[in-house]
Amino acid sequence: MPATLAVADARRALDLALGFLVRTQNADGSFGTPTVEGLWDSHYSLESYFAWQYAGVALAGYGLMLSPETPERRVALERALAWLVDVRFPKRPSDWDNDTMWAAVYGLVATVHAADDARFAATPWKERLAARGRECADFLVGNQVPDGGWGYYDDPPYTRRPKWATSFSTAAVLPAMLRARELGWLASTPEAAATGARATTYVRRCALPNGAYAYDLRPIPRFGGGEHIDGVKGSLGRIQVCNWALAKAGERSITADRIGEGLVQFFEHHRFLDAARMRPIPHEAYYANAGYFYYFGHLYAAQAIQMLPLEQRESFHARLRPHVIKTQRPDGSFCDYQWQSYNVAACTGMAASALALGLPEAGRKGP
Repeated sequence: MPATLAVADARRALDLALGFLVRTQNADGSFGTPTVEGLWDSHYSLESYFAWQYAGVALAGYGLMLSPETPERRVALERALAWLVDVRFPKRPSDWDNDTMWAAVYGLVATVHAADDARFAATPWKERLAARGRECADFLVGNQVPDGGWGYYDDPPYTRRPKWATSFSTAAVLPAMLRARELGWLASTPEAAATGARATTYVRRCALPNGAYAYDLRPIPRFGGGEHIDGVKGSLGRIQVCNWALAKAGERSITADRIGEGLVQFFEHHRFLDAARMRPIPHEAYYANAGYFYYFGHLYAAQAIQMLPLEQRESFHARLRPHVIKTQRPDGSFCDYQWQSYNVAACTGMAASALALGLPEAGRKGP
């Protein structure tokens, strides 16, 4: 695989990815299944699989929204959005497992982005998107941890409002929460009004002097030696999403130079993401990297690139494309962790989004 690839290469790979999504979309508009498809994650509540499927459909729909439209893609996008806004919203799966957070995170990202898309600005889409967007936002407000972030697990003693959050899950939804408030989707309460500011503070407090972001916020930053997860090599995806989110939130310390430095770190140490991709056990790779950060990291690297001055973007997108395209499977899909259908849909949506953001016509910087 060459060090850089051109826009034409991205278009070819994107066409294959979107073709996969169009071909494999379920009759009801969803992607994948909410069922146990393998043994690795078989210990979760059944509701967890539905939450993951919901997030996967949202990410697949997001990829379709960002991409050039064709009649077939438009139909698939509308069917995916209809499923997202009409299906019941997932419940908390169990006392310790709150993976419904991912449904709320990417459900809000998808509905906010669709609400800002002229194709869905009129009735009845406007009202349908707002109703589900408010439901996602209400869930996030009610599950924001005391420190201001969002996470997907809880520790004893188990409480209705969880107590543990991560930098990356908080950053992934922060811009969408800020936009949801502008759209009037947040409840008229002091708690809801403070949500965005508290989340911004949480992500900012996770920043470390070496440019990395801590996995989660701790009063005393943890560090277990040279191969720790909170080093730069264990933070490659978190650096991108946190820099992007803070820049979108107006954090003055996140300059174009700071974003560029994070991208340089991403490419310099990319081999550790390569080594982690498709490993079935979370955090088993070097620097505690997990396979499921591969396309997550590339999606937010593309988002971070879009925050740079226009003349700097293509050189970074050209370096990003090979790392996405080299992992594409013959049927057009992508996968970075296990093989469940909901994860394939999510990975393909993230990879498609990363490629679409690098096209010349991708002038918008959606949440």
